[in-house]
Amino acid sequence: MAKTTPHDQALELGRVLDMLMADGLLDEERGSTLKAVAPAMTRKQHPLITIAQHKWANARVPQKMLDLPALTEWLASRSGMDYLRIDPLKVDVPTTTAVMSYAYARRFNILALEVRPDEVVIATAEPEVREWERELTRILGKRIVRVLANPEEISRYLIEFYALSHSVRAASDDSRQGERSGVQNLEQMMELGRAGKLEADDQHIVSIVDWLLQYAYAQRASDIHIEPRREQTNIRFRIDGVMHMVYQIPASVAAAVTSRIKILGRMDVSEKRRPQDGRLKTRSAQGNEVELRLSTMPTAFGEKLVMRIFDPEVLVKDYAALGFSSGETSLWQRMINEPTGIILVTGPTGSGKTTTLYTTLKELATPDVNICTIEDPIELVEPSFNQMQVQHNIGLDFASGVRTLLRQDPDIIMVGEIRDHETAEMAVQAALTGHLVFSTLHTNDAPAAITRLLEIGVPPYLIKATVLGVLGQRLLRTLCPHCKEPVPLDEDMWQSLVTPWKVNTPASINRPVGCLECRQTGYRGRVGVYEMLEVTPALKKLITADCDIGRLRRQAIHEGMRPLRLNGAQKVANGQTTIEEVLKVAPPEVLEG
Repeated sequence: MAKTTPHDQALELGRVLDMLMADGLLDEERGSTLKAVAPAMTRKQHPLITIAQHKWANARVPQKMLDLPALTEWLASRSGMDYLRIDPLKVDVPTTTAVMSYAYARRFNILALEVRPDEVVIATAEPEVREWERELTRILGKRIVRVLANPEEISRYLIEFYALSHSVRAASDDSRQGERSGVQNLEQMMELGRAGKLEADDQHIVSIVDWLLQYAYAQRASDIHIEPRREQTNIRFRIDGVMHMVYQIPASVAAAVTSRIKILGRMDVSEKRRPQDGRLKTRSAQGNEVELRLSTMPTAFGEKLVMRIFDPEVLVKDYAALGFSSGETSLWQRMINEPTGIILVTGPTGSGKTTTLYTTLKELATPDVNICTIEDPIELVEPSFNQMQVQHNIGLDFASGVRTLLRQDPDIIMVGEIRDHETAEMAVQAALTGHLVFSTLHTNDAPAAITRLLEIGVPPYLIKATVLGVLGQRLLRTLCPHCKEPVPLDEDMWQSLVTPWKVNTPASINRPVGCLECRQTGYRGRVGVYEMLEVTPALKKLITADCDIGRLRRQAIHEGMRPLRLNGAQKVANGQTTIEEVLKVAPPEVLEG
């Protein structure tokens, strides 16, 4: 082992404080006070962590804090190194953990982040410790590219990556790599002398599932996909509506992971030939309860499993957080406070209809109101509602469910979806008998909901008598607040968005840039865009058996309905999103007329 040189010195608290004071980031009084006690402090943590814990303001820029990311970036700049915020989704864990042993990485608190043909990118929090660099250069035969990273991130991901890699490798060994016991595979290969089987309660499998769920929560994923392929199984997350590759595991390990999750979701583990649904509840690292809806599907190479993550925190959002304008909030409040009638929410799958409905029902769920729902499946278990799940195997569908709910003395009924004439008829009857009914429809926009009801057989006079209004919605990605920047407005693109409406043209709009906070995508989070149609007396005159949807849409716009693209244009002008995002979720053909 190479001998430590005088330059291979770990950072000391006193010296870091001197550098901060010399650079004007820390005032003399605070720095000297902490420096005086520094010799008596045993080094149990990195000096930057100790300083960040005091939550001091930057003496040079008082509105900024000397938090750990800021201190790390400062140290990188001072040391002439690149600063890197570790994005775990961009790390090929099996490849990087093979660069060095866990014991070696832990000894120097370093973490390999990328392996290239002729070099390896390794993160460190000690700019002057170079001993490991010389050793790894000799052992690997590759150039080492050092980057400075947050010491807490290095410690955290060092443990997580190596623990995951160890669990996958050990589980794969236990199953005798190549064995696909229990997987329904169209290209099944007979492996002679390989009778090993990996159990779902194997400790390595338990660790992999625990890591997978916690990792998804930390990355703000809305869905987890486990997708079998011929040789490997892909694990992907959907974040802000976009799919991200996370990990690849051997098929035999994936089969055991799927079985483990099916057990937790009270699903039939032995049944792999037909789709199944289940649900489970877990806690995040912060202690918050999180519900997951599970769905399996047989594919050519085994069972595909999708876990939809429902965070109960979405129910505490107000309408402004969902994307409602003040005018839309007022109109929505007026509609939902009517004693009877039907309110419809429309949009494709994944457009936020469930969040809107649950937020609304949560607000209406006062102690003097009885709210009953019939859902397929129950998305979120909410204690203030009485929720019933559709079960087709015993003849409990939406229509019979509504019939049952009407005998439960409800004030408000929520029907998961109006799919057929019978369900629509029951929803109308519920509204006519003095109940407020919420439901969803899959239509392109709000006016199309009226014609859809006509198509499935609801008479025009009943639509006029019961439907209070329709909310059409979509979700679009919002610009990352940390990196978005203003740019001059492209007049042609703006006109393609707002024509034929007369809208004030903004001087500039924002564009996506990409930074560490948004994984270089330029977007972070999503917001709703809405069009709210209120069924007014003038609109009722147009609801006939041969209803012209173009006339209906024009009348609704004349009376104040803001179409999806117009609503999106306002969010572009406010700097929340981009023209491209709005055009993507509200295509022109939806808004013709």
